[in-house]
Amino acid sequence: MNHSPSQRLFAIDLLRGLVIVLMALDHTRDFFAPTPFNPLDLQLGSPAWFWTRWITHLCAPIFVLLAGMSAYLRSKRRSKLEMTRYLLGRGALLVLLELTWVSFSWQFGFNVLILQVIWAIGMAMMVLGLLIWLPLPLIALVAAALILPHNLLDAWHGKDASWPMMAWHQGGYRQLWPGLGVVFAYPLMPWVGLIAAGYSLGPVLAWEPARRQRFLLSAATALLFAFVLLRSGNFYGDPHSWQARLGQGSGLALELMAFVDVHKYPPSLLYLCITLGLGLAALALIERWVQHPLRVLMLFGSRPMFFYLVHIALIHALAWVYMQWRFGGQVLEHQGWQAPPGYQPSLLVCYLAWFLVLLLMAVLTRLWVRQTRHWRG
Repeated sequence: MNHSPSQRLFAIDLLRGLVIVLMALDHTRDFFAPTPFNPLDLQLGSPAWFWTRWITHLCAPIFVLLAGMSAYLRSKRRSKLEMTRYLLGRGALLVLLELTWVSFSWQFGFNVLILQVIWAIGMAMMVLGLLIWLPLPLIALVAAALILPHNLLDAWHGKDASWPMMAWHQGGYRQLWPGLGVVFAYPLMPWVGLIAAGYSLGPVLAWEPARRQRFLLSAATALLFAFVLLRSGNFYGDPHSWQARLGQGSGLALELMAFVDVHKYPPSLLYLCITLGLGLAALALIERWVQHPLRVLMLFGSRPMFFYLVHIALIHALAWVYMQWRFGGQVLEHQGWQAPPGYQPSLLVCYLAWFLVLLLMAVLTRLWVRQTRHWRG
């Protein structure tokens, strides 16, 4: 197999495409199969609901890490000043899009400004635009300082948290004025650290392929081992402790689900350990073994921003039509659970809708690629 730089970039795009597809599953579930319970709640849900939600935990950490690695690759072709301008400008654009089009797509209105992964990546890019002037070991040190100890701030969380605390670590909702609020769904501290970590890993991408793959697999193993060690004794790294229940009649499958049910908002250290461990392993194995991937994954992975900006509004619109046709009304979640008569959440509906969304997005993305080539030509 040819292990050229194009093969290295191929692996990044393929992994990015895979997590984008999983992200679409999560958002399809949000609109086509909303539940009055948390899908991760083992008391109210089921293994199918659990894993449908849990597998999408992989998306944001891998996406942000790859953003940092891609920034490093871009920096090898540009001066530091050019990179700073690019990262500041790109980051500001992403934050603006999150505040406007993306927030609108979630609601088809502006009742709430929803600051999620695009806001986190945008803000992290702007910080990275300043960090790149530091030596690479110092950037790695900043990443570690933001990621490793951030769960120490969990004890400071509270209902009366300040705006900076919400935006930086706790997350939460604040009303700006009557009729408009803001949700800090992705507080910045760990995500800024993660994009800096991805940038710090960038030089690995220039290594000889076998060495690079060994390193990625070793790093993945270390992260997964750290996860098991810290989680098994509840030593550190997640605000929700795990308690073994095998002796209480719990099966091994349920025990596994309880073991990996870690905190995402904000992402705990253990959440990052398990998701990044799986992500780095996937990156190495894709480069080593995958020769003929699904073209649609490469298509999505090479146009991630177009996919993200289009797919939420598309899913929302399709779900509105489906709910009106099937039940005569929407499922409302903002002021308590209120479902139209006859509504029952269905994973079958969720997966069928997901397939339809991916099919439509493949068509739209190909049309976008053709149009952009026409403009450039």
